[in-house]
Amino acid sequence: MNTQPTLAKEGGNTGDPGHAPHSPGAHGSDGLKAGLKNRHLSMIAIGGVIGAGLFVGSGSGIAAAGPAILLSYALVGAMVVFVMRMLGEMAAARPSSGSFSAYADQALGRWAGFTIGWLYWFFWVVVLAVEATAGAVILESWVPAVPQWAWALIVMVVLTATNLGSVASYGEFEFWFAGIKVVAIAAFVAIGLLAVFGVLPGSDNPGAGFAHLTDTGGFFPMGAGAILTGVLMVVFSFMGSEIVTLAAGESEDPQRAVTKATNSVIWRIGVFYLGSIFVVLTLLPWNDKSITEKGSYVAALDSIGIPAAGQIMNVIVLTAVLSCLNSGLYTASRMAFSLGQRGDAPKSFARTNARGVPVTAILASVVFGFVAVFFNYWRPDDVFAFLLNSSGAVALFVWLVICLTQLRMRGIIQREAPEKLVVKMWLFPYLTWATAAMIVFVLGYMVYAGGSNREQVVLSLLVAALVLAIGLVKDRIQKRPETERV
Repeated sequence: MNTQPTLAKEGGNTGDPGHAPHSPGAHGSDGLKAGLKNRHLSMIAIGGVIGAGLFVGSGSGIAAAGPAILLSYALVGAMVVFVMRMLGEMAAARPSSGSFSAYADQALGRWAGFTIGWLYWFFWVVVLAVEATAGAVILESWVPAVPQWAWALIVMVVLTATNLGSVASYGEFEFWFAGIKVVAIAAFVAIGLLAVFGVLPGSDNPGAGFAHLTDTGGFFPMGAGAILTGVLMVVFSFMGSEIVTLAAGESEDPQRAVTKATNSVIWRIGVFYLGSIFVVLTLLPWNDKSITEKGSYVAALDSIGIPAAGQIMNVIVLTAVLSCLNSGLYTASRMAFSLGQRGDAPKSFARTNARGVPVTAILASVVFGFVAVFFNYWRPDDVFAFLLNSSGAVALFVWLVICLTQLRMRGIIQREAPEKLVVKMWLFPYLTWATAAMIVFVLGYMVYAGGSNREQVVLSLLVAALVLAIGLVKDRIQKRPETERV
């Protein structure tokens, strides 16, 4: 482990032959190409915080905490805003396809970059299986003649082909996927607010204003402690906001893209998460059975009198699923590419074709995704449950590592490239430490809460310990003189 970490210059290396960092926008057969346009990055940044979990998981959170779930979303949203600010500071100064993994490598040591990089890769390849199955369920309901497993296979193959084409094809698909999500939620919020105040023509909703926030047991019907329960239920629906910092390394103007995405994360979370959940809670009493039976958004649309609300939401959820799949495969492959460049994965992962596509990294990621899909159908209650739970807390691990990394990277950047500090974390270092403490608290509360929450933390910690041990052994072997390795 380096005790004096330094920020490598663009296009240089850290002194380790297998550890050369990525040079953003490289145009050779051995490097990624700047194929993402500013409009791609803008929509990836906006859509990155909108996962399928927002559409399908919010109902259970509302049932558990009532209107107070708004505070749960606000707390987690604030935590994500702070983490993104830290990550934006580092990514604007040094865009990289490895993002926080590469920064942890530089600031904390090889072991940190290796561990968090592989855990993040593992998280996303498991997500591939979850989202492929979710998409297959919707598609099978439309075309029952095609079995569910076949739909999952078709979806995976199509999006793999998209990612293998070029980074521009990924960006174009994600531009339209994210665009549909953004337009759908914006329309939902606008139409819902009109209905809330009773000014929507033809609405079936009584237009009770803000009354539903307190008319059924008050704002805290399950007690103030339910806010923390809600936090555990909504925290993982925010995963993905950091994708834009990985994609920035393949954009035309990485620094501008990261700065813009970081500065806009507050309103994105405010409108898409808090805004849409607020509309649901003001259209219906929180304990309305339809919220859990139909899903919160479908129930809200039904209350307004929107025809075929269920099918409309199925289309939107399918779009969110495909978006998550598309970005998940992209993210996993770029993390594998970065690990390969740094000598922490097979060297073949770092090779790209003439179009700047890391083919081996993509195929390795999708193969594991296919295996996970297979286990989801063959052994869903044991093997796949283990995969799901052992990656469940990785989101929080990633955010914690970003906090610890930024504490050291600020000094490194200031010492070696102060002009690149165009984005700065607020109230440094106090707010960074406070955010890290909040993440540790959430992890601790998950253990205290027991059940599946505790299982996720324990299994994720065990997998993290295994990956860390492999990284430390590998690092020690690489540092030994050549004669001792024989």
